[in-house]
Amino acid sequence: MMSLSIQATWLRGDIRSKLSRISKAKFKSIELTENDLIDAKEDGEDLKALLFDYGLRLSIFEISSNLQGINNNPDKETIKKIDLKFEAAKFLGSNLILLKSTILKQNYLDCSSIDRALKYIALRASHFRIRVAYMNIPTDVSIGKLDPAIKIIESIGSPYLGLAINSLYALSNGSRPSELRDVPIHRIFHVQLCDGYVQQPASEEHSHHSDMLPGQGNLNLAGFVKVIAASGYKGSWSLAKIDSKKAKESFIDNAYDAYRALVSLLDKVERSDPQIKFETPNMPARVYTSGVEFLEFSVDDESHYQITQILSSLCFRMERKHISKAVELWRQGSVNIVLNNEKKGFSRSSFLEHGPSLCAIGLRVRDSADTVERASALGASLFSQAVGSSELEIPAINGVGESLVYFIDEQSDLHRVWDIEFNPVNKSEAVQPCGVRRIDHIAQTMKFDEMQSWLLYYISTFEMEKKPVVDVIDPSGVIYSQVLESPEGEVRLNLNGADNSETFASKFLTSRFGAGTQHIALLSDDIFETSKILEASRFERLQMPDEYYNDLKQKYGLAEDFVNKLQTSNILYTKNNGEYFQIYSAPIFDGFFFEIVERRDQYQGYGSRNASARLAAQSNYKQADRTAYV
Repeated sequence: MMSLSIQATWLRGDIRSKLSRISKAKFKSIELTENDLIDAKEDGEDLKALLFDYGLRLSIFEISSNLQGINNNPDKETIKKIDLKFEAAKFLGSNLILLKSTILKQNYLDCSSIDRALKYIALRASHFRIRVAYMNIPTDVSIGKLDPAIKIIESIGSPYLGLAINSLYALSNGSRPSELRDVPIHRIFHVQLCDGYVQQPASEEHSHHSDMLPGQGNLNLAGFVKVIAASGYKGSWSLAKIDSKKAKESFIDNAYDAYRALVSLLDKVERSDPQIKFETPNMPARVYTSGVEFLEFSVDDESHYQITQILSSLCFRMERKHISKAVELWRQGSVNIVLNNEKKGFSRSSFLEHGPSLCAIGLRVRDSADTVERASALGASLFSQAVGSSELEIPAINGVGESLVYFIDEQSDLHRVWDIEFNPVNKSEAVQPCGVRRIDHIAQTMKFDEMQSWLLYYISTFEMEKKPVVDVIDPSGVIYSQVLESPEGEVRLNLNGADNSETFASKFLTSRFGAGTQHIALLSDDIFETSKILEASRFERLQMPDEYYNDLKQKYGLAEDFVNKLQTSNILYTKNNGEYFQIYSAPIFDGFFFEIVERRDQYQGYGSRNASARLAAQSNYKQADRTAYV
């Protein structure tokens, strides 16, 4: 029976708590092990009742203890031991048992002994009318290692003995999903999905460090699922870790992440082949984002003054005011920055919780209704609040650090929000733009264990692809940076995971009581011209040490006059299939800052080589006369 399933070991807590969260996340099936039963406070009757109460079916029951003594002529004690396992599975409602080769290999030294043990297990399985899915776990993770298991199972020839296949074992050595086409489909009883990274050399020990939800690693899970589904597999698709020991150390925070990851993967496969159908919710395709429409800051009077000072020095101008609220629109190029100083509503609540900060992002999409529908189907929580008679109800979902993500489209009046809700302001004097055209990227800082969750949030809802994680060296530790990009780079996000409490990123988290947007990068076509205008507007930029420019000259063999030009303007530089220039503002709001960048020759990176120098300068930054928000 095809269903979406999850192994209980993904979640922390007692069995009752796990079942509750798994059910709320819309799963209909669950994998349990003997250890789950042993650790549970509930007896078999209570556990069975809990499964029923939460609307969950036991998709497979994993035998976790050894099976010593099984052979062609086992004694009564051994027969009783194996029968108890079948009885437990049947009592809890499962017609499928998972048997890993490691259980047998603990007690049998040769293949012939394992063959005899499996033959007896198949015999008992036929007695109970319960199928056994055998998972061969090789010492070197290779799809080829399925061959011995297939030969044994085929030679036994029992309809009650088949295979369980885990995607991480199948793919983590670089094997292609197409190699699975040779596996007899009638012998595939159970499929487990687990992401990770291709390892060279591949080994069981290596793969134990790669248990991830689909989308978090780089394995070709879509190809894996497509090959098996196209061949006719009708069983469960289950999220499962391969290492029970690691499972106790690497929980996910909520089952919604798991559901989002699994449904998004199966949805991707369905859209690639109309002949393949899964029991997933009907929903629109991943959403194409064509840009950032606006960024909204929650402020009070003091922080409003701070951010208007820096926006003015960046040559932004206040263009509009809300018709009925203390809300302003500041603009340059296609960059819209909203300052919200209302004393009630979401923005005020965000300010009271996190201080002055970016509380909302508005994304341009083709259809806001489709966007909300997909996000909701994948477990995102919708946001709504009362709006005035002259205001638009802009669809939104909750985002990183209790912020909001709004959706603006051209299917409705949403794209006219600035004309409908705002009045133009009288301009007393013209402001010369500094050359900022649009938002280049947005950097969101969070705890490292949150980063993988928000990765799934973005890539499952939007047409965004991830780049490899980069380690950024801070003077006080390491920050892990994960880049996400829309197909043409219209929206770029940097997710920065912080572990060490002394890093610049971690101090930002502490000061604002949680995750949030730490910096916004603005794109210029001519960084030197922009710098010249910013100098005249008294923009306060981050000062870089002389050592940085000495190293820069040696690293790239740059001309001295060019390096002097960079140093005079505190411009950072990197080169890698193109050139990248960066200017950083002095930090405000206990760690938030702006960045101005220029990309030349289609440079695609983010200046990660400069990050350590920037972080050191920020950590050492002292402003002579500044009012810090507390």
